[in-house]
Amino acid sequence: MNGTPRQLGKRASFWVAAAIVAHTLWTSAAPAMTYRLYASEWGLNTTTTTAIFAIYPIVVVGVLICLGDISDHIGRRATMLLGLAASLVGVLLFAIAPNVFWIFIGRSFMGLGVGLSAGPSTAAMIEFSAAGQAKRASSITTVAQAVGLAAATLSAGALIEYAPFPTRLNFWVLFIVLVVVFVAAWFLPRHTSGETSGPWHFKAPSIPKGLRQVFAMSSAAILTAYVVGALVLSLGAQIAHDLVGSANTLVDGAAISLFAVVWGICGLLAKRLPSRLAMTLGGFASAIGMALLALSADQHSLAIFLASIAVTGIGYSLLFLGGLSLINTYAPAHHRGGTFSALYLVAYLMQGFVALLLGAAATTWGLEVAIDLGSTAIAMFAIIVIVLPLLITLPSPIPA
Repeated sequence: MNGTPRQLGKRASFWVAAAIVAHTLWTSAAPAMTYRLYASEWGLNTTTTTAIFAIYPIVVVGVLICLGDISDHIGRRATMLLGLAASLVGVLLFAIAPNVFWIFIGRSFMGLGVGLSAGPSTAAMIEFSAAGQAKRASSITTVAQAVGLAAATLSAGALIEYAPFPTRLNFWVLFIVLVVVFVAAWFLPRHTSGETSGPWHFKAPSIPKGLRQVFAMSSAAILTAYVVGALVLSLGAQIAHDLVGSANTLVDGAAISLFAVVWGICGLLAKRLPSRLAMTLGGFASAIGMALLALSADQHSLAIFLASIAVTGIGYSLLFLGGLSLINTYAPAHHRGGTFSALYLVAYLMQGFVALLLGAAATTWGLEVAIDLGSTAIAMFAIIVIVLPLLITLPSPIPA
């Protein structure tokens, strides 16, 4: 025995990194089914409940600005462990929260956890993949996010509807899951080939020279996907309950999980699509999905609502997969963590901004008007994603 802690092999490490990716969506979506309960229990308006959602991406953005490339220097494993620890604190605060102030603090810790782990876990999946498997890594990353979202909405819906402690038990279950993931992450290799040997120091997020056009195209796709997610996760359960008329929380959760299921299946089936084609198709699907969502709110139709969720799931999947594959192809290895963090920074910044606007619109003019405004804005983002590939000529891929 040499006293060195046992480390996971490359294949096992890939799947642990995938579990950390899944945790980012599970943690993000864990409160989605409880916003309505908080509003009822503490007398909150829609502005406050969407602010609970929005504080999360705002904190993520702050972390990415200050610490976006830290995993390139201190290691993927160390950064992901710090992120998981912060997520554990956030989830615990939700589980024991006596008032909405604790919820905001817990949500901030969730944002800290995801901000630290989102970029490194995405980069780690590529670095633990076999040579030439970037598209497979992108596909599995997309599926891992979908699994995290589906687990969040289905478990929360079932526990809220049929188990005691509807605003707490969901978070205790997630806490246990995160403890297991943290223990597994402890045995990841301490360093990967994509890290740099230089010391870390604070610097503003930047994109490597020669990658800016690629980054513009990729970030447009991924921020559109995340804005779609903001609408579905911050208001989806309330849309199903108030406008569509569903009275069962598990049904509401299952409806939102359809978004994740479709996105995961699409991520697997579309993994061989060229990046630009995936983004273009994703833009069309997102625009159609938003039109159906507005129609479902107007007609109070569960069938149309489910159709909108399914089509929107396809759009999210193709947008995220296409944008991620593009960055995977072009980002230089030693800047990979920072580049992914910059990508998530743009996406989360827009997600938080849109969530706050939707909440303010719902409080001022009503939920149906907020859905109409949000759907129109997202459709405009989708059109930009469709047009950009026609305007931008990509450079030759940067060697890894």
